[in-house]
Amino acid sequence: MNWGQLHLILGGVNRYSTSIGKIWLTVIFVFRIMILVVATESVWGDEQSDFICNTLQPGCKNVCYDQFFPMSHIRLWCLQLIFISTPALLVSLHVAYKQQEEKRSLEKRHGFLKREEVDALRKRKLRIVGAFWWTYVTSIFFRIVFETVFTYMLYFLYGGFRMARLVKCDSWPCPNIVDCFISRPTEKTV
Repeated sequence: MNWGQLHLILGGVNRYSTSIGKIWLTVIFVFRIMILVVATESVWGDEQSDFICNTLQPGCKNVCYDQFFPMSHIRLWCLQLIFISTPALLVSLHVAYKQQEEKRSLEKRHGFLKREEVDALRKRKLRIVGAFWWTYVTSIFFRIVFETVFTYMLYFLYGGFRMARLVKCDSWPCPNIVDCFISRPTEKTV
């Protein structure tokens, strides 16, 4: 599945969203995906080769890099995008289920449905009431939870929202405290 298909699926959810939900979905896709696709690779691409430590001890640079970057920023952001998109997919599944349920009940009452009737059923907007309301509210709740958790993870994993220019590493096999320099730290500061 590519990004375009994901956007089409979630765009269907946008039909049932409130105005705030529509803005939120737009921000997710316009800003996050554009930043992820366009800017992230050039800034965070092959980061380990640009991580410089003032030692020639074999393995020291790799251990220090792993200590200060336990998870790639790109992978964390992709994982965040997947997690915050999943509740919207559940809303989309609920809508598809309700539409299929209505189609079956109409077919029981009227027999075989014409193509135009099926298309009209698909285009009809569901009201946000009952179980659909709970699905929608639950999806919003989990999106907020996932956003909060990933923001905390970013803060916790990297020691704040500012990227340090210099980090000091004393992990084995480094012979002593080693200074390591991060490339383009100002550009990487969140």
